[in-house]
Amino acid sequence: MDDATAQVYRAFARHQATGSSPILESWALGVAGDPDTLALIDRLPTGKRQPNLVFAAARWLGCPDTPSYPDFRRWLLEHWDRVADVVRARLTQTNEAGRCAVLLPALAALPGPLALLEVGASAGLCLYPDRYSYAYRSTGATRRVDPPAGPSAVSLPCAVDDIAVAPARVPTVVWRAGIDVRPLDVADAGDLAWLTALIWPEHELRRTRLRQAAAIARREPPRIVGGDLNEQLAAVAATAPADATLVVFHSAVLVYLPLPERFRLAEQVRDLGATWVSNEGAAVLPEVSDRLPRGLDAGDRFVLSVDGWPVALTGPHGQSYRSLR
Repeated sequence: MDDATAQVYRAFARHQATGSSPILESWALGVAGDPDTLALIDRLPTGKRQPNLVFAAARWLGCPDTPSYPDFRRWLLEHWDRVADVVRARLTQTNEAGRCAVLLPALAALPGPLALLEVGASAGLCLYPDRYSYAYRSTGATRRVDPPAGPSAVSLPCAVDDIAVAPARVPTVVWRAGIDVRPLDVADAGDLAWLTALIWPEHELRRTRLRQAAAIARREPPRIVGGDLNEQLAAVAATAPADATLVVFHSAVLVYLPLPERFRLAEQVRDLGATWVSNEGAAVLPEVSDRLPRGLDAGDRFVLSVDGWPVALTGPHGQSYRSLR
């Protein structure tokens, strides 16, 4: 049994699931103290032991959303071979359209029109910031932002520290494309079921939002190129229109890459002359974390940065935005 795995599950429970998913908190704490379950997980490849991936695989296969760890454990051990097969075949590809709410202030501030290139795009639901509606709320104030055609079926709420940081409009997007090592298709029932399983049990509003955003993507299917993001970036970027501002962006993606590959991506984006918008955990990009205000504790929030400079702390699912400017 690898004690490091127990620490990962314990940290997931305490820093991610607490206050957000009592069910996954119970499961993760149970796993962290269960030698038998840890031994099974440790047989998986190192990069396949994440709580999100193991729990999503179990739920995708029909594991009940029970808050009881003993009940979960019983189900998991009985179905372990199938769970392990799914874990090996699938990736953690949470495609949270809600993150567009924290990307929008950066995107709307850029000179348009925009050409959007998302690396680690999953099913591409974050490629449609111009198709969603937004409700930015601060103390005593709300700013609603809608597409030019009118309110969208997808409405994304976001708490902001100052209503002045909320954009007044959505950007004009003339081109959009994505890269993913294993692209998902929301028109495929199995892929949509996997995206649904990745959403935590208690988050019914996020499941509703997934269905609504998927409907938009089905009407206008995104172009998502399969392959390694660093290997594909230059070729895909070369197909963007020259008269648009090219924006390379990502959210909760680089944590799955080795550090040298993160550095390589940053270098490539600069070489392209594109605007780089990153929304990642505080420790994921050293050049960004080194520029955070001294003594700032980001906690479980992401850091939104533009061209390597931090501009905001954001909720992992796009639920909050705190300006750093």
